Amino acid sequence: QVQLVESGGGLVQAGGSLRLSCVASGRTASSQAMGWFRQAPGKGREFVAGIRWRGGTVYYADSVKGRFTISRDNSKNTAYLQMNSLKPEDTAVYYCAARSLVVTTNDLEYSYWGQGTQVTVSS
Repeated sequence: QVQLVESGGGLVQAGGSLRLSCVASGRTASSQAMGWFRQAPGKGREFVAGIRWRGGTVYYADSVKGRFTISRDNSKNTAYLQMNSLKPEDTAVYYCAARSLVVTTNDLEYSYWGQGTQVTVSS
């Protein structure tokens, strides 16, 4: 079992920045790939970014490339999502998720989920 706890959401003006954190705990936490997803009102859950714990290979959705950066600190079992140049369309509940080994963009392939953190970008 892996437990995930997100933090760092909030309200920010367009063009601003936020950093989300996701702390993973549990026996197999260190072997998980981590993904960030988001869900806006009335929409499905969307892949945002992902990172492997070993090697640090990263993946981004086209909509956030060049603005968001995913990273991790293995010593703290923590993944981060640095979000810059935020836009109103980035408004959503952001979730971190974990699965074994490799990153995928399909939310159905993730076994563990955090509770979500709200990000609201005002225009």
